[in-house]
Amino acid sequence: MRKIKYKKGRKLQHITLEYTGTHKEHATEMQLFVYDDADVVEYEKFTVAALNSCFDYTRNNWLNVHGLNDIGLLKTIGAHFKLNDFLLADILNTTKRTKLEEQPDVLFFNIKSLLPSEYSDNLSVEQISFILKDGVLISFQEKRSDFFTHIRERLRTHAGIVRTKKVDYLLYLLLDAVIENFYITIEDEEEKIEELINLTKKGADPIILEKIENHRDNFNFLKRSIIPLRDSLFYLKTIKDDDTSTLIQKDTFNFFIRLHQKSLELLEQIESDMSSLESASNFYFSEQSRKMNEIMKTLTIISAIFIPLTFIVGVYGMNFDYMPELRSKNGYFIVMGSMFLLVIALIIYFKKRRWF
Repeated sequence: MRKIKYKKGRKLQHITLEYTGTHKEHATEMQLFVYDDADVVEYEKFTVAALNSCFDYTRNNWLNVHGLNDIGLLKTIGAHFKLNDFLLADILNTTKRTKLEEQPDVLFFNIKSLLPSEYSDNLSVEQISFILKDGVLISFQEKRSDFFTHIRERLRTHAGIVRTKKVDYLLYLLLDAVIENFYITIEDEEEKIEELINLTKKGADPIILEKIENHRDNFNFLKRSIIPLRDSLFYLKTIKDDDTSTLIQKDTFNFFIRLHQKSLELLEQIESDMSSLESASNFYFSEQSRKMNEIMKTLTIISAIFIPLTFIVGVYGMNFDYMPELRSKNGYFIVMGSMFLLVIALIIYFKKRRWF
């Protein structure tokens, strides 16, 4: 049975800087947005040589890194922003579960983004990490994707309130976009479950059970991805209650609380869908049992019909000298006719009793 690739990731030491994901063919690229309410400047082909010249710490800065294969580049970014090797190792190690880590001047957040694969029942998994500092948000993606295209357009066109807020609000938007992928994935899984339920009503092909178990694995992986996300977002709520964070504005905490509510909704939906899968599995086995019972009933009826015939044949197969019927000229035809009538009588009797 298919296993999620991320389960097979090689375990590394906490400060080993080595990319453990599967997207090793993607070159590392960077994109920088420097923005405020008045203006936005976009650097599409950003390089580490421009780290000192392009960042404007009086405004908001969003650095998006695509591809994690260039370890030297990540070390340079880490050194420039004074990120310790533990954070860089967590960014590169995709076997880590979703977590939030708060340091004196840094908020680290990593999350699994899941989407359905186009040509199979498997899930496409990507780890996305975020570093939040004062006036700076850095996002790390394993490959170039369109998760945040609509957010870039909002920055360019000044749509909504994103350019009037600090980068903590941008972090909320990026996390919300990733969480939306969970909704897309669950909706796709639900459509496939409905197809499976329809298939179980039409037949009991063993491939159906394999597909059910495949989708059960997907939901379990979704659940394992969302539970630590829920816990991390709840931790943000405790930060608000303790009033200890300077990286997230007080009026932005409410947006993160919404994400926490979404994570709870996702978990509830997954539980409901897993119940549907369980029902499909039970229906499959019920259908198998029903068909077996039908077969056994048919075989039992056939056996019941042939038992008296076998008895008659056994009686007249005995080699006694004094059996009057054996000397009868029409004995054979009488016995065969009697056997035929007996079969008809038994069939009529079984039909009246509705045994078939």
